Amino acid sequence: MEEESAYIESGILELYVLGQLNDQEEVEVQAMAAQYPAVKQEIEAIEIAMEKYAVARAVQPTAGLDQKILADITEFKPIQEPITPDAEQARVIPLQPNYESKIRTLRLALVACIALLIVSVIALFSAHNELGDARNEIASLSMEKEQFTSTVNYIKQDNADLQKIVDMTNDPNWKTVKLAGTAMDPTAKMVVYWHVTGNHVMMDNSKLHLPVNDKNHQYQLWALVNGKPVDLGVFDIETAHSGILKNMKDIASAQTFAVTLEQRGGSPSPTMEQMIVAGNVI
Repeated sequence: MEEESAYIESGILELYVLGQLNDQEEVEVQAMAAQYPAVKQEIEAIEIAMEKYAVARAVQPTAGLDQKILADITEFKPIQEPITPDAEQARVIPLQPNYESKIRTLRLALVACIALLIVSVIALFSAHNELGDARNEIASLSMEKEQFTSTVNYIKQDNADLQKIVDMTNDPNWKTVKLAGTAMDPTAKMVVYWHVTGNHVMMDNSKLHLPVNDKNHQYQLWALVNGKPVDLGVFDIETAHSGILKNMKDIASAQTFAVTLEQRGGSPSPTMEQMIVAGNVI
């Protein structure tokens, strides 16, 4: 039930009805509709809603248009061909009144058909335009929904991280290690959390103050264990939202944490002259 509900709320069914998906995505939607009756029902409901939307906004043709078309056709007169000697000898048989009545009836029926066709074309053109507007509106709403969902997820994750930090302060097994700037950058600083029994290590992005690294370099976190540096992973300074807490590699023992600037991918040993922050475990 959760899978089909999430699939319905994702907005992909609206894009499917509007014809905005590629072949692979359409096959996926059709497979979900075959597997989940609720998905199929939702597709049918969207199609009906769009049809009602287009009909409700259809533009009526100009008043008197059918009468104008009828007048134009009834005023039409056939071109008389010149009479030839042979034609003069031909016997002309006048039409009987019932034939004239039938022709008049057929002419009126033709006029009515043409008028109906014109009205239908106008209504279809209007409905097509309205459907195009509806597609654009639905696509815009779908994009706004995705952005809203992302924002809500960020807020939920941040709240969870903040609650975790509060819980850390009440747990003596968590150590808060403050790393201060070195000669490389005296203003740099950051905070690392280390669980001494669980061996977990996390960085606090909300308290991370390091210069933004370029595409060829990354920062690398180290733990000094009895004077020997141990790699705890690399990281970038993210310009976009990336959460408050970032998990790094576990460590069972450490006396000091430090960060150096290394080539992208990290280094097997720290470049000491590129050490930017360091802090002792208290």
